[in-house]
Amino acid sequence: MPSLQGKTVLVTGASRGIGRAIGLRAAREGANVVVAAKTSARHPKLPGTIHDAAAEIEAAGGRALAVACDVREEEQVEAAVRAAVDRFGGIDVLVNNASAIFLAGTADTPMKRYDLVSQVNARGTFLCSQKCIPHLARAANAHILNLAPPLSMEPRWFASHLAYTMAKYGMSMCVLGLSEELRDRGIAVNALWPRTVIATAALNLLGGEETARHGRTPEIVADAAVAILKRDARSCTGNFFVDEDVLREEGVRDFKRYAVEPGVELMPDLFLD
Repeated sequence: MPSLQGKTVLVTGASRGIGRAIGLRAAREGANVVVAAKTSARHPKLPGTIHDAAAEIEAAGGRALAVACDVREEEQVEAAVRAAVDRFGGIDVLVNNASAIFLAGTADTPMKRYDLVSQVNARGTFLCSQKCIPHLARAANAHILNLAPPLSMEPRWFASHLAYTMAKYGMSMCVLGLSEELRDRGIAVNALWPRTVIATAALNLLGGEETARHGRTPEIVADAAVAILKRDARSCTGNFFVDEDVLREEGVRDFKRYAVEPGVELMPDLFLD
């Protein structure tokens, strides 16, 4: 099985939550981690900055580079990619984790919010992938991993939050298209989605601490992500993985350690039947 030792992993939205957890887990495998996110200074309501995450990653055994990057801005993405290559010599893995959430019906969705979720999720994923492809093409066992759900045409996933669903499915369609487009170049493109809600700042929109009690920690997604990224890129591409299923394939049977509150009934995440 390939290793992440010495590989360079660029993670978007890595200042907190799932992105930060993936960065830390990759660091424990000996990876160089590029922490690319917007939060470079303390936020009054949200924990963590790119510099905090970078310090934790280095403490975990990896090398880190903190880069302020808004994935909506082409010049900033280009600068982040350039900084990664200048510092570490290339890019082996891109994790498209940056995401914006807004759960409301069509009549209650301001176009400002529509633009935000569309630009961060679908456009940001496309943009970051586009800018990394030339470098990934020169890497051994290159991977793109999108934190995106399996595609489903079930109307219920569209009816309650159409703008958000279209935006997240945009990330999923990038997996569908890029995995085939890049297959001959040996670049794997896969999606990963959690079986349950994950205790992150995004849960403030889904019920906050009470909802978090019924979820799992970001570490389950991070463990699954690293397991995928260590697989052979030429044979493992075009998949829509679910975290729990990945870890079962890796031999994990006890998931209690990932629970926010062991014994509490878990809440399924969106988009899973």
